[in-house]
Amino acid sequence: MGRSFRAEGLPGGENYLQYFFPGTVVMILLFTAIFSTISIIEDRREGFLQSVLVAPVSRMSVVLGKVLGGTALAFGQGLAFLILGPLAGVRPTAQGLALAMLLMAVLSFALTALGFCIAWRMTSTQGFHAVMNLFLMPMWFLSGALFPVHNASPPLRWAMRLNPLTYGLDGLRGALYLGRDGAAGGAGGLVLSLAVSLGFAAAVFAVACLVARGRVAADLQ
Repeated sequence: MGRSFRAEGLPGGENYLQYFFPGTVVMILLFTAIFSTISIIEDRREGFLQSVLVAPVSRMSVVLGKVLGGTALAFGQGLAFLILGPLAGVRPTAQGLALAMLLMAVLSFALTALGFCIAWRMTSTQGFHAVMNLFLMPMWFLSGALFPVHNASPPLRWAMRLNPLTYGLDGLRGALYLGRDGAAGGAGGLVLSLAVSLGFAAAVFAVACLVARGRVAADLQ
């Protein structure tokens, strides 16, 4: 795919392999975080979730525990892939690596909470996969993982700028290539990317807590 792109058209002047590497990290975070929440459907089907819900703990504690568990899995797998960065020519500075790990943790938390919101009201894993393919895959495609935001057509560019994952990926790319000109120029600087990612994580976690307070028909099955 790198032959279809000119190096001067990519942020920071890196080659396409270096450009695509952060997008692959985000894809690993996305899939691991989302798939980790499938266990919610299985726990409800087996009756384990019902036992947890009647325990004398707040629903926020249940949500936080589940989200943090998925966050740890996603972050660990993303970090394992990040170690392979030098093979793709990605050699971040110590400060850039710390910022990248921070953004990975925030994105893992946000994506796990998003998966929680979807899985909580689902009664079948087949339906969960259908929603994932319909909603989450376009979310990744429109994040700038495959092509820069500024190279897209105006309607597509607006869709990408409204996608919160775009800012997380842009910040991750900027952290990994910290010190290069234009490394984080797709959707904003590192500060904006981190702020949007934190806001996205807080918003979806709040929604997850609200969703968990409601009763699902499958709880009585």
